[in-house]
Amino acid sequence: MKSPLPSYRRAAGLRPCCFAIVLALAMGQAGAAEPCTGGAPPHVQDARKADIRAFARGQGRRILSFVGYSAAGYEDRDAMLAIAGRVLDAHSPARTLVNIGATGDGIGEVYALARSRGFVTMGVVSSLAQDEKLPLSPCVDEVFFIKDASWGGRLPGSRRLSPTSAAMVAVSARVVGIGGGEVARDELLGARAAGVPVRFFAADMNHALARDKARAKGLPEPVDFRGAAHRALVKAR
Repeated sequence: MKSPLPSYRRAAGLRPCCFAIVLALAMGQAGAAEPCTGGAPPHVQDARKADIRAFARGQGRRILSFVGYSAAGYEDRDAMLAIAGRVLDAHSPARTLVNIGATGDGIGEVYALARSRGFVTMGVVSSLAQDEKLPLSPCVDEVFFIKDASWGGRLPGSRRLSPTSAAMVAVSARVVGIGGGEVARDELLGARAAGVPVRFFAADMNHALARDKARAKGLPEPVDFRGAAHRALVKAR
């Protein structure tokens, strides 16, 4: 099942390659906000790993997944987008699906970058996002909700990944981490253990948000903003 071209692309009558060039010029820079506003809403479905694999086969593409900070944000957003842009430039939109976590926060901003380069975009996310009615990125084409009582990462007291993270690892041909907390850490390590190629780039979470979160919980302000993924992946090299 192939996703139709987003409505704004159809209306413009542009082929994907030409559309990407026009949109990039209109954005003015790689990280300009919300180039997808007003387009067709994403197609969403409850899914299992087999459904996601079938979608990728139907598209004739392999899945490139990005993980990192979401609500924690990035201290240097432009640097994060620059890294993502270089990764995307090494892949063909005709052969690659770009997968993130369906929402637009933090690493989810890569959706706009991918869409501007002509990639079909998708998201694998916990059913909690559906239950809590979290807003999806306006730049994601296809969203797969995985039945899960957690947001991802390892199951409590276990080395097994939660259903969402297990699905993400199982369907990915490659996983790229740009910073990230516990869930990103567990997915990157899980992908590496499963033989999925992994690349990790260090990036700080947003310092002010991290300090505010600590104060709200009555905790000491953090002094290390590199995240759990950095501690695990850099040490593991």
